Amino acid sequence: MTYVEGFVSAVPTANRKAYAEHAAEAAPLFKELGATRVVEAWGDEVPDGEVTDFKRAVQARDDETVAFGWFEFPSKEARDAFNEKMRSDSRMEALGESMPFDGQRMIFGGFSSIVDENAGGRGTYIDGYVVPVPSENKEAYREIADNAASVFKEYGATRVVEAWGDDVPDGEVTDYRRAVKANDDETVVYSFIEWPTKEARDVGMKQVMEDPRMQMDRDTMPFDGQRMIYGGFTSILDE
Repeated sequence: MTYVEGFVSAVPTANRKAYAEHAAEAAPLFKELGATRVVEAWGDEVPDGEVTDFKRAVQARDDETVAFGWFEFPSKEARDAFNEKMRSDSRMEALGESMPFDGQRMIFGGFSSIVDENAGGRGTYIDGYVVPVPSENKEAYREIADNAASVFKEYGATRVVEAWGDDVPDGEVTDYRRAVKANDDETVVYSFIEWPTKEARDVGMKQVMEDPRMQMDRDTMPFDGQRMIYGGFTSILDE
């Protein structure tokens, strides 16, 4: 199944155009080196949370917007080969020097998909999620996620991906584990739901939340929903 390199960044809001241009410049190189898809999305509805949220995950300031994106690969081996090529490609140094955001606060990691439901077509609006799940609950989480994916597609989502943490490094400033306050016995899950438009997402998400199949007892859920971080993002690049 699809292997995902997922990342979250804090970008000065005034640099939105520069960020989109930088992403557009980098995407052809990333695809040349082995990525099959490159997606960048700009924060649109990124709420503050009581325990965790995307803004705190990347220490975003008031004048910054959270960006959410990912690279796709056919396998972990393809992703590893991609990373090896990146380290030796001189063009990466130039891209790194021209980044219109603070790369030290970017969080990133490799995730192996456990659910990948595609209804056809790419979305222009994305709901992104990161959640800590007890490692022993992987199958229970996959079953719930698989059932939920069917409901999301029924109400208009074009694709639902749930990816299990595989290569999620600790960072010096920020990282995924700190973002969701993961315990030692938990694995970080990175997931996204694609919608045709924001309007379709608003209608579809309301229907999803009202559907009896999505009503779950918090005490029996195989993860701590209070530490899940989530937000809505507008696609600014999809190559």
